[in-house]
Amino acid sequence: MGKFHFIYLASQSPRRSQLLEQLGVRHELLLPDADEDAEALEIVLPHEAPRTYVQRVTKLKLQAALQRLQRRGLPPAPVLCADTTVALGRTILGKPTDAADAARILRTLSGQTHRVMTAVALGTIAPAAQHTYQISESRVSFGTMTESDIADYIASGEPFGKAGAYGVQGKAAAYIARISGSYSGIMGLPLFETRQALGKLGIL
Repeated sequence: MGKFHFIYLASQSPRRSQLLEQLGVRHELLLPDADEDAEALEIVLPHEAPRTYVQRVTKLKLQAALQRLQRRGLPPAPVLCADTTVALGRTILGKPTDAADAARILRTLSGQTHRVMTAVALGTIAPAAQHTYQISESRVSFGTMTESDIADYIASGEPFGKAGAYGVQGKAAAYIARISGSYSGIMGLPLFETRQALGKLGIL
């Protein structure tokens, strides 16, 4: 891993951690402090395009994580952040707030092709400040979901905490007719772009 023995992953997503392990990258979690308002970073600005949004949020996450690293006085190592956004046209479909919101999102996706964008940001503060950014964009086509399908899927608990109210690696796969792009990117960490970012900083 070049001059670094590990990286920090500033994400609570177990899927991102698993995908990093798939790359063979040693990592430690660098999660927000209790007084940090991590959710505030994900607020959508008026008329913001999905691609612009996901890139902006990922950069904000990296800034916050690098400040966290300094504040805690932890050993220096690169910090990896990512954000995934699901969009139908210019409409961003975020994480559902409750079951009714999850149902609304899934009805919107039913029978449609939407975009999944995952931006990746990697940065260091020592021995020198370096930042690199990548983005992956994929298309996912859903078959028709009946009201019964939607209710059953929501009852599984899987839609919660996920952009677009679904996880490609879970039960929702039964409703996905077609994927074009990066499967790992749809999961939340595009391995091709992540490897490129790590390579730019001399980590892989």
